[in-house]
Amino acid sequence: MPQSEGGYVSLPAVNGNGNGGAIYQSTTEPTAPPSVFASVKRAIGQAIKSSPTDSEELLRSERQPVIVGGSSTMPVDPMDDIELRSVQLQFPNARGSILEACEQRRVPTDKGDVHVAIQGDTAKPAIITYHDLGLNYATSFAGFFNFPVMRGLLENFCVYHVTAPGQEEGAPTLPEDYVYPTMDDLAAQLLFVLSHFGLKSVIGFGVGAGANILARFAHAHPDKVGALCLINCVSTQSGWIEWGYQSFNARFLRTKGMTQGVIDYLMWHHFGRNPEERNHDLVQMYKQHFERGVNPTNLAMLINAYIHRNDLHLARTPPGTPGSETAATTLKMPVINITGSLSPHVDDTVTFNGRLDPTNSSWMKISDCALVLEEQPAKLAEAFRLFLQGEGYVKYFRPGDWDGTQLSSFI
Repeated sequence: MPQSEGGYVSLPAVNGNGNGGAIYQSTTEPTAPPSVFASVKRAIGQAIKSSPTDSEELLRSERQPVIVGGSSTMPVDPMDDIELRSVQLQFPNARGSILEACEQRRVPTDKGDVHVAIQGDTAKPAIITYHDLGLNYATSFAGFFNFPVMRGLLENFCVYHVTAPGQEEGAPTLPEDYVYPTMDDLAAQLLFVLSHFGLKSVIGFGVGAGANILARFAHAHPDKVGALCLINCVSTQSGWIEWGYQSFNARFLRTKGMTQGVIDYLMWHHFGRNPEERNHDLVQMYKQHFERGVNPTNLAMLINAYIHRNDLHLARTPPGTPGSETAATTLKMPVINITGSLSPHVDDTVTFNGRLDPTNSSWMKISDCALVLEEQPAKLAEAFRLFLQGEGYVKYFRPGDWDGTQLSSFI
């Protein structure tokens, strides 16, 4: 019977007669399988007997360089494709050069000259913009109005970017005896701008302090404003905390220049809490602008005017209602009131919304942003486009035409 590992064989024949006399005995013995030690020893022996040149050839084949292209191409180290060599930090460029194509004008007013940048065809309907604290027309609106969607939309409009006195890039320090305009005076200066360019009606687009100025102008001259898009607009006078912080900021700006405390407050004003958790390049660009691109003395004057603002005296209650002030009326033109969910001015926009007529106003909070123009330009552009379309300024176009190339013409 053939043997097999782990099998059984019959007992040997009794007396060596080969007749298998023990085959009928009651016991059998198993064949012992080879031990583990013997198997390992046998495998090692076979490996030693094999030629050592086989493994050397294998190693040499793995070390061959990767050849790209034909035989004339030089060998390339495969690690060059994944290694980063000579990496240098790149800082974002300033926004001042983005709107260089704008026509620059200085408009004389009763409170000094006002800098106005014109973007677009002056024969088209007018949009007038006003910036926030610490910014100017370039740093506040350049990124948004050069967004691809807005470039297509603005083929139907001409934008007049108004900059507060002394806030433009490279502005000289205002004289010590210069009396800076109040918020009402800044709003009244817009009349000179409209008269200078022959504008009968405009669409207002303001942010922060600029939104407050445009709201004052629209309240005083409702026939001059066809619609308003206001971002982070504050309609009340400054509270004690704001007044205290900003008073210290204005004092430091006059005496010590742009300090770290002032920069931190401006970053909070625009980005809310924890600006370091936001887009790194965007935050660095604004910090560099506050450090190098702002005239501290001139900014102190604008901050002082902003914290001494009076209430807009807007009320949703119609005039003549018992118990209401006769002069307290709301804005008569359509208004879209926008803020960001991370903005520190959300509550102020809610208060402002409560003072507007619900039949011609809307409140919009855009998620995951504080500086709406920079962090969510696509959503803001869509809201602004729909707002203008609802007021009859722009014909309807399909969402697929968002590249702006097929945007319909102005009605």
